[in-house]
Amino acid sequence: MKRISIIIIFISIVLGCRDVLDKVPLDTITEKTYWTSSDDIKLFINGFYPAFIGDLIDHERYEQEYSSDNMLTETPDLLLNGTRIVPATGGGWDWKNIRSINYFLGNVDKATQGSKLEISQFKGEGFFFRAYFYFTLVQNFGDIPWYDEVLTTTSEGLYNAREPRSVIVDHIIADLDIAISLLNKRNEVGPNRINWETALLFKSRVCLYEGTWEKYHAGTVFGVQGSNGQKYLQLAAESAGTLINSGNISLYSTNHPEKDYFTLFGLDDLAAAGGTEALLIDTRDPGLQMGRYTAYNSGMFGNASGITKSMVDSYLSIDGLPISLSSLYQGDSSLIQVSQNRDPRMYQSIWIRGQVRAAQDPPILFMNPPLNSAGKNGATTGYMVRKGSTPDPVQNIIGSTNGKVDGIVFRYAEALLNYAEAKAELNTVTQEDLDKSINLVKRRVGMPDLTLSVGFVDPNWQFPGLSPLINEIRRERRVELAFEGFRTADLMRWAAGDLIEGKRWLGARFILGKSFPEIEDMIQNIPVDANRYIDPYQKLLPNGYGFKKNRDYLFPIPSNELVLNKNLTQNPGW
Repeated sequence: MKRISIIIIFISIVLGCRDVLDKVPLDTITEKTYWTSSDDIKLFINGFYPAFIGDLIDHERYEQEYSSDNMLTETPDLLLNGTRIVPATGGGWDWKNIRSINYFLGNVDKATQGSKLEISQFKGEGFFFRAYFYFTLVQNFGDIPWYDEVLTTTSEGLYNAREPRSVIVDHIIADLDIAISLLNKRNEVGPNRINWETALLFKSRVCLYEGTWEKYHAGTVFGVQGSNGQKYLQLAAESAGTLINSGNISLYSTNHPEKDYFTLFGLDDLAAAGGTEALLIDTRDPGLQMGRYTAYNSGMFGNASGITKSMVDSYLSIDGLPISLSSLYQGDSSLIQVSQNRDPRMYQSIWIRGQVRAAQDPPILFMNPPLNSAGKNGATTGYMVRKGSTPDPVQNIIGSTNGKVDGIVFRYAEALLNYAEAKAELNTVTQEDLDKSINLVKRRVGMPDLTLSVGFVDPNWQFPGLSPLINEIRRERRVELAFEGFRTADLMRWAAGDLIEGKRWLGARFILGKSFPEIEDMIQNIPVDANRYIDPYQKLLPNGYGFKKNRDYLFPIPSNELVLNKNLTQNPGW
């Protein structure tokens, strides 16, 4: 009991330190009492796992897309609207995880008791976590200091200047390469621990992000001098390709394209029933007080948000053509009509009238979005997220934590999309490349293959200055990864400020007597544009978002940090 108490105090001290300038001593307990066995280091490294966001049920993933063109909240997003301010402290400039993981890596080799394979695995997890934490800082701030050892109150490193983002990314890649060399495979350690496959996928994510960032921001204040990102794009393709060619994993499928995509995100036992697509799983068990609040994703509540018309319009028709060209497109006068003859992922991701919310006797069906409700209960656009829900009535009791749907932290489909995009950006993609990557994702839901020539020109492509192939690869990424937290990062790395600045996104079409008949008498004053599309920010943003392309791709560094460390400089435009 005494040893357990000491360990709890120890981990609280190390993981609870606030930032790199904190004055918390690291010698609260002696090395002899802790860093001795594989159990010690496992207990320590387990403390970092809550940093992962692995579920859709609690909105943690799709709330990240509030800063994108996929979703709208009750009030305009600060990043999109260019209304962020320079904070005094905080604002994402948080180094406590870096400090803690450096402490772990500085001590892990002291453990001599227990399995060497286990110690190697946990050490690999440590290098993965340092890469993971640093990548978030690079995404937010660009150039940052690099720390690979624990700083004390007298360390000169406390006052390090910022290093170029490419230097930091090279350090991240080096950490991931070490992790890949140490980690066991998914089938050896299970999907609840960081594994070899997860590290390869994350490396492809990091490299694709940096490669496209440097390519599309080249020549601007956000670019990297002398680089067009080709090195990182090549590494993204190689790491994703290694994963694809490993033969260890595959997409989840029961050969039911009309439901497999939806089912994947609503499984109670993902490890047993979900195949190998989920590389890392956030397992939930209400019996162990590890359940979720699921009712808010059941179609009853809108979580004060909604899906944009832009997102809905991005789904192709089932003939593989965009709605601007397909004769199968029926229009959007109602939720049922807009989903007809569309990519099956649309009705598996968005609530459509008549779908089962709770599979009881008789079943409870989704009828209308709660446009007439306010606050967290309300929906802003008429389109609501269904992806990640479950029809299990026990899990949909309001206020309960009975939810046991497992969360997917990393999944294989992303690697397939990363591979296709990296190869296309390198201009080395072949039809074989498409067939072993992005077309596997499309085939799962019964959609036609993507070909090198694409075969059509969509007048509504978001990136008309780029090739048809890159436009369609980006569309597929948006659709497949919808509401999983990727879209904001994608817009930033693509330098897609033109899609944001001066824009005001719309919601569903609201036609009296047709769109939402049961509730329209309560929402006669809903703001709509001239074509009757719900326009939530009509009064708030008459001129559209105020995103500033010379500033808002990066976060501001807190003003107090600039005072404490005179070697730091502020980001452009701030």
